[in-house]
Amino acid sequence: MDGDSVSDLDGPRGNIGEFTVSEIAFSVKRTIEDAYGHVRVRGEISGYRGPHSSGHAYFSLKDDKARIEAVVWRGVFQRLRFRPEEGMEVVATGKLTTFPGGSKYQIVIEALEPAGVGALMALLEDRRRRLAAEGLFDEVRKKPLPFLPRVVGVVTSPTGAVIRDILHRLSDRFQVEVLVWPVRVQGETAAAEVTAAIDGFNAMTAGGAFPRPDVIVVARGGGSLEDLWSFNEENVVRAAARSAIPLVSAIGHETDWTLIDHAADRRAPTPTGAAEMIVPVRADLIATVDDDGRRLSGAVRRLIEARRTLVRSAARGLPQPRDLVAPARQRLDLASARLAHGLTTARQIHRTRFERSASRLSPAGLMRTLDARRERLALDGRRLESGSLRLVARKRADLDAVARRLSPERLERAAADRKRRLEELSGRLEGAFTRSVERSRGRLQTALKLIDGLGHRAVLRRGYAILRDAADRPVHSVTAVSAGEALTVELSDGRIAAIAAGGGATPADPAPQQEAPKPKRSDAARPKKPGPGSQGSLF
Repeated sequence: MDGDSVSDLDGPRGNIGEFTVSEIAFSVKRTIEDAYGHVRVRGEISGYRGPHSSGHAYFSLKDDKARIEAVVWRGVFQRLRFRPEEGMEVVATGKLTTFPGGSKYQIVIEALEPAGVGALMALLEDRRRRLAAEGLFDEVRKKPLPFLPRVVGVVTSPTGAVIRDILHRLSDRFQVEVLVWPVRVQGETAAAEVTAAIDGFNAMTAGGAFPRPDVIVVARGGGSLEDLWSFNEENVVRAAARSAIPLVSAIGHETDWTLIDHAADRRAPTPTGAAEMIVPVRADLIATVDDDGRRLSGAVRRLIEARRTLVRSAARGLPQPRDLVAPARQRLDLASARLAHGLTTARQIHRTRFERSASRLSPAGLMRTLDARRERLALDGRRLESGSLRLVARKRADLDAVARRLSPERLERAAADRKRRLEELSGRLEGAFTRSVERSRGRLQTALKLIDGLGHRAVLRRGYAILRDAADRPVHSVTAVSAGEALTVELSDGRIAAIAAGGGATPADPAPQQEAPKPKRSDAARPKKPGPGSQGSLF
């Protein structure tokens, strides 16, 4: 009975073929690929975290009942007209296959598009709000257009009707030089080409091979929302916002709006309208200049006539020169007539005074005056002698009193008291000075530690550096540095000249350097305590 049981179990097992795991996995893969091939799948993006470091993108498509894994290879991902976002409903076109390494099936996406115009509008509105929040659409940053540009840069397709319309309208209005940067205005690479064209015009220099445009026109004919989607891409909008040259957007017809219209300095309803906006009509300009010239000439003539009339009126009101000098001439004649009589009178007066003074200077009078002065001098001498004797006696008495007070015993006692008082004050002064120096030294060391900790030199000693531009201003962002610009790198022990190779990703943080040890204060540098009887040092 046992033998029959074993035979029954061995029989069926021997009829089943054996497969390896790889054979089963690749058989299922071929079955699914042959059965389905290329499919279009509509679903909501889930689990999207951006492209992988390899450039591929992995996420899921789901609806309310099921879920399928999805992968977008790097080459396909770079050609997508828009970037996938979490929660976006899309229609994916690709090949259904399996991944044997994970025992799951997935769709390899070859094309991806939003599920209808409503999804595109939702994506467009979300992007518009996000860019507006960054200030890219603010009116304060928009630049005025030049009144009469000499060079006009046009970013458009060289084969379309748009460039012909712009050139025709410019030639009708004013002859200016036009530089055309040919780009695709629709398709996978259109956004990248338009961005490169705007940045390329801004990179031109005044003395280069091509003249730098005074204004840029980004133009395209009308089309559907999908046709104009390249001008809604974020890189195109940012390029228009950072353009240093005034930029005019002329995308589609008057009713068509794209995000570049918000970022541009001016929006034209049509490409032809852009040409009319950037240059005036030459005939109208000549007529305006001629009219202004005629008006200016007439105004100058009227002004000259008015000034001439005022000068003539003022000249009639002025007196004649002979009338101005007549009073002065009359006063001169009167003064010259009185001068001879005045000289005679003055001579007589001075002669009388001289004779009166000469009569007072007789020898007898002089002798009397001399005797009086001699008697007064003798009297003053006698008074001075008696006063000197009294003063000497009084000073001698004062000197004797002082000598009695300055006896040796009294001076010794006073000197001993002063010495004891001086020693006491010296001890107190030495202690107070020592305590004051210690407090000052503590505050100074605290301040030095605080300065060393908060100053930028301490940060530089830890391995950091300050990047400065040619004007010795600190550089705060990589966007403020252009390729080839001369820079200075400030380290803890000096500066190094450098040349910028170009902007890019933020470099990795350098390895922290060990902080340089702080110099210790030697005993010899410390102030010595002053000894008794010495003043000591203040430091």
